[in-house]
Amino acid sequence: MIGTLVPWNDTMALLTMSDLKRHYETPAGTVRALDGIDIEIEEGERVILLGPSGSGKTTLLNCLSALDSPTDGEYIFQEKSVPRNHSEKMTSFRRDNIGYVFQFFNLLQDLTVMENILLIQELAGKKDTQRAEELLDLVGLGSEKGRFPGEISGGQQQRVAIARSIAKKPTLLLGDELTGNLDTETSQKVMEVLVEACAKENITAVFVTHDEALIQYATRVIRIDSGRIISDEQHDKSRPTELSEPTQDM
Repeated sequence: MIGTLVPWNDTMALLTMSDLKRHYETPAGTVRALDGIDIEIEEGERVILLGPSGSGKTTLLNCLSALDSPTDGEYIFQEKSVPRNHSEKMTSFRRDNIGYVFQFFNLLQDLTVMENILLIQELAGKKDTQRAEELLDLVGLGSEKGRFPGEISGGQQQRVAIARSIAKKPTLLLGDELTGNLDTETSQKVMEVLVEACAKENITAVFVTHDEALIQYATRVIRIDSGRIISDEQHDKSRPTELSEPTQDM
């Protein structure tokens, strides 16, 4: 079946979606944003979702994060059903399991780089200054911790956003066009940082993008069109994750 991954011998399924659907009723008729998604994602994978605008990529990401509830189908995460149509339980699921990197960084401009990370830790009940400093070192920004977002470049802000998103130790990291506001060179540097961070933190990642050049950073590429998976390809799992040290000027 398209969309079903044959597990590697040394991994286990983190999540499974079976015949997942998300339909919307509009005056013009039914919109089938997701129309029967079957997918299994293994621990440690870096999955890129590709597809044209309106293909269902972002809807799938929202269902993965429990920001949205599917109309039908089953979503199992770590062998448990993911709550749906219950805002409090969905919020708890996101808080306990999900990290998110946004296209527009979403940093609080009146807080320093360090304070942005400490805030997300505090909200998750896991405030740890030493870990925050270690994460900033991981993304190459340890020397910028006292600066405000407006004082650093867009690439640096996105690296702060990456550090912030993994500060609460999420099991699954999601990103929606996270390099959409960056130039090609900076996008590549940000993705290198992200790959290294996910490897060191043992985080599974799923990202939506229109940029075919980012395929090189994935272990798997899933293409979606009209709410259905049209291809599901594995890339070389052995791709090196020991990458060059992030530069300070991006």
